Amino acid sequence: MPLADELLGRDVVDSLAEVLTRVAPERDWTDLASVWDRVDDLGLSDRARAVGDAVLHGLPSEVDDVESLLDAALAETDFAGWMIWPVTEATARLTSDAGPERFDRGLRILEKLTPRLSSEFAIRSFLNHDLERTLARAMTWTSSPDEHVRRLASEGTRPRLPWAKSVPLLRANPHATIGILDALYRDESVTVRRSVANHLNDISWLDPALAVTTARRWAASPDANTDRVVAHAMRTLVKQADPDALDLLGFGTPAGLDVEGPRLGSERVSLGGALEFTATVTNEADIEARVAIDYVIHFRKANGSSSPKVFKLAKRTIGPGESVDLRAMHAFKELTTRRHHAGEHAVEIQVNGRRHGYVGFILTVS
Repeated sequence: MPLADELLGRDVVDSLAEVLTRVAPERDWTDLASVWDRVDDLGLSDRARAVGDAVLHGLPSEVDDVESLLDAALAETDFAGWMIWPVTEATARLTSDAGPERFDRGLRILEKLTPRLSSEFAIRSFLNHDLERTLARAMTWTSSPDEHVRRLASEGTRPRLPWAKSVPLLRANPHATIGILDALYRDESVTVRRSVANHLNDISWLDPALAVTTARRWAASPDANTDRVVAHAMRTLVKQADPDALDLLGFGTPAGLDVEGPRLGSERVSLGGALEFTATVTNEADIEARVAIDYVIHFRKANGSSSPKVFKLAKRTIGPGESVDLRAMHAFKELTTRRHHAGEHAVEIQVNGRRHGYVGFILTVS
């Protein structure tokens, strides 16, 4: 996750205060102008919400006046980028838990703001207050001429959207957004299609069968980009060796595959270094084989047990009697998402969901 200062630093917050003061000098923006001392030690999401609260203090109470003020801000070219996030949060605070008219106006404001920076985080408040009403509005966005608005329909309604507020009803009912995805999977915009694929990948964590069934329908009615969308959407299930996802992508269980390896460059790796290994996959059958090749690292945990994680390696079509030689390197670096523990680890090769050659090695942490 990027650092808060890299995206919503003091210069961005000061610029937001300048823009709003310029377009609405009659409003009191004192809280926004002085908010930095209260947010400089916050992470990105908390900072956006705190700055949004400061924006809210300066906004009018009537939604008509808020929309007019923000329309004036949108006429300013420097009203753009990460400063928009707090404004969308303020809009959500003001309108998402109000009556139907204010609720709908709030969604319209987010629709206007999203081309400057996605309103995908703020829309979560609306989804939590009235899922059905928000999804109905998002469905209308799928036919917008603006690709940013179309992307908002998919991205903002993802059940596992990173950095965003959770929407429990979306997790409990992943079917709810399938209509939006059906309307967008053949979108002309690559950013919209990528959002659709990521959204279906989110669903695959919650309901694998629904994700595969949906992807299979798309594959039966494709355009030139559908294969890429489906492959990206199925990536987690492929790593998890889901047989239906593998079959959909043409990675069944061909007979006659021989896997040699992994062969390690060294049986000891230091933290900060890398594990080097090779493998060979041979097709001994008399027909070609399409293979998805991954590798699995079994990471040692603090209690001495291990936890496997799958990493992509290669996709190949191997002719009868042919072999593919593979070489890979896995770097062991300190990450905010994983703490490494010294001791025995292991690596395997995974081909079309089947694992081969469990080989141990030692990680040293000085």
